[in-house]
Amino acid sequence: MADGSRIQIKMRKCLSRDLTFGIALLLGASDVQAQSTPIPHGTLELMAENQWIAPGHKFDVGLRFQLEKGWHVYWVNPGDSGEPPRVEWRLPAGLAAGAIEWPTPRRLESSSIVDYGYEDAVLLIMPIHAEAGLAALHTAMLSADVKLLICSHEMCIPGKAQLSLTLPVKSQPPVPDARNGDWFAATRKSFPRPAPGNWKFSVADTSDSFTLTVHALRQSANRQITRAVFFPLTESEIENAAPQKFQSDAAGFRLTLRKSNQLLKPIERLRGVLVVSADKSDFDQSYLVDVPCSKSGAARSSHDLQIQAAGIYPTRSLTLESLKEVPRI
Repeated sequence: MADGSRIQIKMRKCLSRDLTFGIALLLGASDVQAQSTPIPHGTLELMAENQWIAPGHKFDVGLRFQLEKGWHVYWVNPGDSGEPPRVEWRLPAGLAAGAIEWPTPRRLESSSIVDYGYEDAVLLIMPIHAEAGLAALHTAMLSADVKLLICSHEMCIPGKAQLSLTLPVKSQPPVPDARNGDWFAATRKSFPRPAPGNWKFSVADTSDSFTLTVHALRQSANRQITRAVFFPLTESEIENAAPQKFQSDAAGFRLTLRKSNQLLKPIERLRGVLVVSADKSDFDQSYLVDVPCSKSGAARSSHDLQIQAAGIYPTRSLTLESLKEVPRI
């Protein structure tokens, strides 16, 4: 940002954001490497998974953030403060963009608040659908208006950008770009997946909390789940900074989530991402959750929920309408 000013973090409802930056273009079939563009406390690169657009095929593009230590961007539900990156596409006829596909976030804890987002490096993937009629074009320019917020635990830098990417259009089957393939593959491994078919879920709605119960048939004695963390898809449902009480037994485990004091009416379903850790395991696994809330907490099988879960992730399309200009101090 030209004037080098900083804006201290406020609660999400009180903060609006803008940041201006430029971006290098990736020409899909050329030998020129895409250039990382400096942004405050990091770099940003626009990349395509394939070398060209093939009419009738879906292809993916992504925004790759490389951030300095201590700085982060946000998930679709940012938590107690912040805003997720927001994108509006301007595309030629025959191309249609889907919503951002969000990798599993991390808890970003600072004093009395907890945010949900990404540190170090992250690729936000967006699918583009190409109609068969696109074959009449030689190239296609993808343009997007982006608003985002880059934050540390003490301050935020807001901004906006106009991005574009020009790719050839060929009637041949798409060919992956080897320079970018590892990023897309690694990011897809971090997407939450449907839970195992033998898991059963229930949510008990009490006066001050939600209790998420998972009946999980253990695959083996060496795969006992020892920790779980829930990331709610919808804002202001749970108290983000409150401890999530984990209890396990022979049948599975329970996770108690304190309700947010901003939750003014009952919710019908608890939706989000559940991250679990097992003993003697070197990694966490994340699963989609979409469970009806009930005073009785009647169980539903994971198999019954998979179609519903697939419909919530990736989630809603994002627009620029909710962001406003604010004076810089």
